[in-house]
Amino acid sequence: MTERRSSLPPTAARSLLLDIEGTTSPIAFVHDVMFPFAARALSDYLDSSWRDDALERAVGQLARDLGHADAASWLGEATDTRARREVEREVRRLMDADIKATGLKELQGLIWKSGFESGELCAPVFDDVLPAIDEWRESGREIGIYSSGSVAAQKLFFGHTTAGNVLDRFSIHFDTTVGGKKDEASYRAIASSWERRPADMLFLSDVVEELDAAAAAGLPVALLARPGNATPPPHSHPVIRSFAEVVFA
Repeated sequence: MTERRSSLPPTAARSLLLDIEGTTSPIAFVHDVMFPFAARALSDYLDSSWRDDALERAVGQLARDLGHADAASWLGEATDTRARREVEREVRRLMDADIKATGLKELQGLIWKSGFESGELCAPVFDDVLPAIDEWRESGREIGIYSSGSVAAQKLFFGHTTAGNVLDRFSIHFDTTVGGKKDEASYRAIASSWERRPADMLFLSDVVEELDAAAAAGLPVALLARPGNATPPPHSHPVIRSFAEVVFA
């Protein structure tokens, strides 16, 4: 396909599905602040929370991501010290490889929780985002989030922004438990779960492959060209630079 850099035509969508990184918020915050924070705090978090239920659930999901039935079949009879070291080793391997495993995202969300609640982390949102969302909601439209970060992490993010707690703007959240963001079936599953027709859901993202998958599932889409975003590969999707460019038919 050749790239067609055009504005988004007026849309009849009744719901909007939004990516986070590079769409509602700068990529730099996620890559340069949140990810390093999780890596830096990982050891201390594992030490202080090893027997916590939330961490045990995340480790169980991580085990399933790795092809094991559960944490016990992965870690066997290892002592707590050895098991904790194995979990940290595997988590750091996944982080270094930027593998978007569901269990990893759950664990990162738990670590980020402490940072957001302490005030060390505060999420920036592009200036055009909240005014546009408020207008969309006033017109009767609902807003959902679909991110590779866990739902818990998404709620932490939007609950602790530079504009305050903005969680009330969003009706529903989806993460990779519904499927990968580059898989067509994920968007069909989201439409079914949200009880929407795909054609009634406008998906906004900065990742061409995600837009390809959503469009194949029947969703109208648009690419966000934000400052700091990578140059996209050739594509045929409409391109917008601000949420203010979304116009409804």
